[in-house]
Amino acid sequence: MSSSVDDAEFRLQMRGLARALRDPVILEAVTQAGGLQAMAFEWSGRDQAVDVVPWTFLRIETDVFAFASAIENHRRGFDEFPTALGHALGHAAIRLSRAPLRCARAVVDVSGDGVNNEGYEPRLAYENFDYSNVTVNGLVIEGEMPDPVEYYRDEVIRGPGAFVEVARDFSDYEAAMKRKLLREIRGAALSYLAQ
Repeated sequence: MSSSVDDAEFRLQMRGLARALRDPVILEAVTQAGGLQAMAFEWSGRDQAVDVVPWTFLRIETDVFAFASAIENHRRGFDEFPTALGHALGHAAIRLSRAPLRCARAVVDVSGDGVNNEGYEPRLAYENFDYSNVTVNGLVIEGEMPDPVEYYRDEVIRGPGAFVEVARDFSDYEAAMKRKLLREIRGAALSYLAQ
């Protein structure tokens, strides 16, 4: 949640993620997969990362609804810092290493509207944190310059089957998140949500 994201856009992201999780198709995918382990955190600058929801096993509808509600009700932690993608990936790797369950597949989901403009680049995070057997996917909101879509494709996504999902703008975030979650969950035993 860097300074480029205003409060209305922040709410669209939080509400969009929560609604995507509650979508009947997503709920069915979660139950068909036998459940998944997830956590979420908000990130911005180098030292601005705050956990939104701790590691939780999502198996049935009530689990997913509680997780989604925690995201939707989260109060923004930061609004005046740049975009430190490398640091966010470092934070994600640490959180992933502390997951209570070891799963067949690990996915880090990174969502943003801009390129790294503070701290180390994603490449250095991948060189200095354990990202073996981890897929990093991106959800990019178009509109900022330089183009974050190409940046995510070239610098952020990583690992087997990694992909970038694109939201045309913040109002398209929910639909893009549904597409992204469905694509990930259908083959995943672990979904790690980084916000």
